[in-house]
Amino acid sequence: MTDLSMALMELLRKYQTDKDEDVLRDGVTLLAHQLMEIEVNEKAGAEKYERSPERAAYRNGYRERDWDMRVGTIPLRIPRLRTGTYFPSLIEPRRRAEHAIVSVIQEAYVHGVSTRKVDDLVRALGMEGISKSEMSRLCSELDVGMKQFRDRRLEGEYSYVWLDGKGVKVRQDRHVENYVAIVAVGVTQSGQREILGFDVGPAESHDFWLGFLRGLAKRGLRGTRLVISDAHEGLKQAIAEVLAGATWQRCRVHFMRNLLALVPKKAQTVTAAWVRTIFAQPDQVSARDQLDRVARALEAKLPRVSQLLRDAEDDVLAHMAFPASHWRQLHSTNTLERVNREIERRTGVVGIFPNAQAALRLIGAVLEEQHEEWTEVRRYFSIESMALLYRKAEPLDGSLTLVAGEEVFVV
Repeated sequence: MTDLSMALMELLRKYQTDKDEDVLRDGVTLLAHQLMEIEVNEKAGAEKYERSPERAAYRNGYRERDWDMRVGTIPLRIPRLRTGTYFPSLIEPRRRAEHAIVSVIQEAYVHGVSTRKVDDLVRALGMEGISKSEMSRLCSELDVGMKQFRDRRLEGEYSYVWLDGKGVKVRQDRHVENYVAIVAVGVTQSGQREILGFDVGPAESHDFWLGFLRGLAKRGLRGTRLVISDAHEGLKQAIAEVLAGATWQRCRVHFMRNLLALVPKKAQTVTAAWVRTIFAQPDQVSARDQLDRVARALEAKLPRVSQLLRDAEDDVLAHMAFPASHWRQLHSTNTLERVNREIERRTGVVGIFPNAQAALRLIGAVLEEQHEEWTEVRRYFSIESMALLYRKAEPLDGSLTLVAGEEVFVV
């Protein structure tokens, strides 16, 4: 008799003894755990404790997760692997965002979006006969879950924070207006990425960013050493007010676009090559020296470019004061590019949102999925490289000094 058969017989005996026992829920739980064990054995190439030349990975305990089903909420113990990742195929990791799209369709009906466009959306999603009560339930569930994720407490320190915005179209007072969805991503002390927060508003203004960053600080954002963003004046000012003491890194990708916009088209390739020699230097001192040489070389023919380089020196080279193994990820907001592409892909299905809440609901669902995915994959920065950021030394006066690259923080 197999282990599964024995477990089912034990479950049946419990039910015969106690009719109040939820045999269906317990049975689904038992079957789910058996399926996960089979899957993870196949991925590892061997069963638990088995010696096998085909073994490709080893177990690394379990992680807890609730699984909402029609029979109720089932507490799952999902196996972990030391190398690689495992996610149960019986769970649908992308279902939440599709529900969010469905809720947007319902709100589109209510707020007067053309029937033809909504019908096209329904057919594109392969849906028919969705009742208003079902849609109302979906919207309510998504809003509750989104708010819990958005307002959750931020624990620990977030050494690096990336900030960026993405345009979305929202129908407001019978007019279509350009809104902005802003997102904050942080890295924990262990090198793991997290979605810290998000919001949707009418403009990427100082007040909007200020309120957003204050909300992050109120929820527990602390220990930030470097903030990476575009050179939006309102955002820069908000960072200086809320995250005082953090260094600001100007996104190098956006900076190069702004710089090359000042260069005649025929000279852009050569100019870009010169400027990139600055960022190819092995340390910040050498990069500053090279920036000075490039700025002097461009001063005669491209004075505005030369001045822009000098004005932006501290901002575009700020990342070089941190561990060199982190530079590639710190010099720009490219960390958020995949997130923004996914937001754009999902919001593109809708086109124009019936209101800001509908946009927030869908974007929140996308970001929560991304957050969960990041918890399943390897760290963004290794623990060893993060240790370089948090090297400790005990000075004679008894205070604690934290060394981050070339910067020293005394606590």
